[in-house]
Amino acid sequence: MKTVVAAELFVGMDVCKAWLDVAVHEPAEVWRVNNDDDGRARLVERLHQLRPTLIVLEPTGGFEMLATAELTQAGLPVVVVNAKRVRDFARASGQLAKTDKLDARALAHFGAAIRPPVRSLRSEDEEQLTALLTRRKQVLDMLTMEKNRLVTVRAKMGSDIEAHIQYLVHSLKDLDQEIAAFIANSPIWKAKDALLQSAPGVGPVTSATLLGMLPELGRLNRQEIAALVGVAPLNKDSGRKQGRRRVYGGRGDVRRVLYMAALSAKKFNPVIKAFYERLLKQGKAKKVALTACMRKLLVILNAMMRSNQPWRTPSA
Repeated sequence: MKTVVAAELFVGMDVCKAWLDVAVHEPAEVWRVNNDDDGRARLVERLHQLRPTLIVLEPTGGFEMLATAELTQAGLPVVVVNAKRVRDFARASGQLAKTDKLDARALAHFGAAIRPPVRSLRSEDEEQLTALLTRRKQVLDMLTMEKNRLVTVRAKMGSDIEAHIQYLVHSLKDLDQEIAAFIANSPIWKAKDALLQSAPGVGPVTSATLLGMLPELGRLNRQEIAALVGVAPLNKDSGRKQGRRRVYGGRGDVRRVLYMAALSAKKFNPVIKAFYERLLKQGKAKKVALTACMRKLLVILNAMMRSNQPWRTPSA
């Protein structure tokens, strides 16, 4: 008696504010539903009947969040992938045109060919902390721009910009206090925050960013966590040519705060300081050495979170 193996089915979903375009890779099928409560409920019901192997979406300015949450809560296998990877995949497949339906088909094809792993959805607390950290970055960016404008504007506009700068400074302080209070009100996050900040060079902003935007910290090995953040050097060799190894991709927001933490750690963290100085003595450029310090600091923090052990300064 022959065993019947169910065919795998991959679904791609292009999201916009008004509707969702849904495509099945094989057999090819495309349909559209409204991006509202009724539309998403009908979508969940239909996808339950199809029993897909994987549903692939890409970030769309936050409009994908409700659909992703509802599909995940319904027990469907959902993954949100980097939009640039999908666009590059579509071009490599010969699909140069771009429409909502074509994008949905490209996402379904990408899922069938690449099979990106499904990661657990962020918790409500993680989403709220991420939103606070995102807003903090927005305020900090506006503050930097206003300070730059203050140098070039006419005197009559200076007072208006100075008033806006003061407002942004107060907003930044309020956000820092709100983030600190949010972490302090959670016993689990409070313990993790104390553990991370026990490492010299890691301050409140770095710790909060790692908690909110890198929930995988402590769950992956050293290679995986470095690649996820984007601090793992990638080869660029061809034939006899050996190109420079560079880092790119990954989670930019996490990498930015990790850069500031490494700047502090190379002065005050004995392990990172010794590592940085050793690289300079070997002839490494300062930027290369600092990137290596970012990676080493991240790997150390990953190990601390995995073992649930705070920083311990090694004996001489």
